Amino acid sequence: MPVTSVLALGSNLGASADTLSRTVALLGEHERITVEAVSPVAVTAPVGGPEGQPDYLNQVVRIVTDLRPFALLRYCQELEAAFERIREVRWGPRTLDVDIVAYGQLRMDEPDLVLPHPRAAERAFVLAPWALMDPEATLGGVPVAVLAQRAPDLDGLRGYLEPPAEG
Repeated sequence: MPVTSVLALGSNLGASADTLSRTVALLGEHERITVEAVSPVAVTAPVGGPEGQPDYLNQVVRIVTDLRPFALLRYCQELEAAFERIREVRWGPRTLDVDIVAYGQLRMDEPDLVLPHPRAAERAFVLAPWALMDPEATLGGVPVAVLAQRAPDLDGLRGYLEPPAEG
C-alpha cells in the first residue's frame, strides 16, 4: 500500500544546489517512488556542529512510495553515499543529508529510525520550506507553518535560492 512520506535534504559541501537537484531527480527515477512535491531551496545557518561551517541549502520533498520504512532509509543512505557523504562529526558539514521526516502517520522508535523525525518539529530549516511546499501540512497534529514560526533556529533562515511563488 503506497504511503506519503516527507524527506528533508540538506547540503553544505561541494555544489550543494546541484546535489539537491540531482537527489530529487534520483528519487523520481526510483521505480517505487513518486515525487509529488518539492519545496524551494532554503539557505540556512548551520545548527549545532563545529564552528565555521558554511551555510546549508535545505529542501523538503513529498513522495509516495511502497517501500517500507527501513527500505526507504537504506535508499536514503545509498543516495548519501552516492554523493560521498562521510559521517565523522555529528551535525558536521556534509555533501548530502537525507532524512525521513514522516512516513504517513507511522510512529516508530527504533535504534536506527525514529518516526516522525525526533527533531523535525524544532527545525525551521525543515519546517519553513515544507510549509511553503504544502501549506496544509501538519506534524504531530500541529500545522507545519505554526511550528516553523516557533522554531528556535528561525533566525538562521537566510532566504531562498529562488523566491517562493506567491499563492
